[in-house]
Amino acid sequence: MSAFNVRPSSRDLAGAVAIPADVRPFRHRLSVAPMMDWTDRHCRFFLRLISRHTLLYTEMVTTAAILHGDRERLLGFHPAEHPLAIQLGGSDPEALAECAKIAEFRGFDEVNLNVGCPSPRVQTGRFGACLMAEPERVADCVRAMCEAVSVPVTVKTRIGIDDRDSYEDLLHFVTIVAEAGCRTFIVHARKAWLQGLSPKENRKTPPLRYDVVRRLKSELPELAIVLNGGIQTLDEAERHLSWCDGVMIGRAAYHNPYLLAEADRRCYGHSDVRPRTREEVIEDFMPYVRDELSKGSRLHALTRHILGLYHATPGGKRWRRHISEGASRRGASEALLLEAAHALGANGLRGNQGRQGSFT
Repeated sequence: MSAFNVRPSSRDLAGAVAIPADVRPFRHRLSVAPMMDWTDRHCRFFLRLISRHTLLYTEMVTTAAILHGDRERLLGFHPAEHPLAIQLGGSDPEALAECAKIAEFRGFDEVNLNVGCPSPRVQTGRFGACLMAEPERVADCVRAMCEAVSVPVTVKTRIGIDDRDSYEDLLHFVTIVAEAGCRTFIVHARKAWLQGLSPKENRKTPPLRYDVVRRLKSELPELAIVLNGGIQTLDEAERHLSWCDGVMIGRAAYHNPYLLAEADRRCYGHSDVRPRTREEVIEDFMPYVRDELSKGSRLHALTRHILGLYHATPGGKRWRRHISEGASRRGASEALLLEAAHALGANGLRGNQGRQGSFT
């Protein structure tokens, strides 16, 4: 049966797709950042068609949402999305441990704790970047999760907050949390201002300090340090990989997803693997779209993630316009992707007789 046409139930997801042995040691070499309203399951499936090995993350999911909300909607994913990590938001060790167990049961390969989001709403819930001021609490949270699950527990953080932005503050935070069991830290190389800057401004206004993250890696070589912040291309990623254990790319990978096409070869050493063409990605996405539409998903919810596929290429604007306008048409279907590709002159598309189910 085609992998496109199967969405296992929650009880079937645990262990549904094992991580290949050759992926595990290099899982963090390249990852796509958790991004609210963007890295949902449709986005992740689409990105997985472009890169087999890049580590993908869910949007941040709060412990309250998991414990009291619709878990299938919040945690459901297609087995093809592996390797896949869940990012949790919370500050109560018991609740985080319970949510980590739920995530492990459902098949996630890593549990990540958000200690980097500076939004006022997150601060009100006493989690995110404000937790950098409470390293002992973060350590308690990590310890509880590590004791509850066998999958890796990681932390995504900033280099500092407000006036607690010295290197010594960062080193103290990481050391305390590492002693609780965290061996991998994803470090956004900017500090965060908890007051006075919006979340968007916090992504751009504080200066990037790659030197701080590099010093952290040099002084704590036993930890895996993944660099995040401002990285736009695989060329940049490869330069940083000369000194850090991994690179996380955020909005650049969303707006220009095809930059991941060379990731398996350049970051994971799979020199014998030919990258999929954009047209092959379209063909492999179509059965998934058809399947999701049959289950009640809205076409726009799926196609909004693919607008950047032809980023910076001739016809890229036509592709975006055709998809954006067509997704709202009555009766629009997965054939819209073929129409949009033909509108910009893409050749070799086979449509309904094409690569259905070829991606596993």
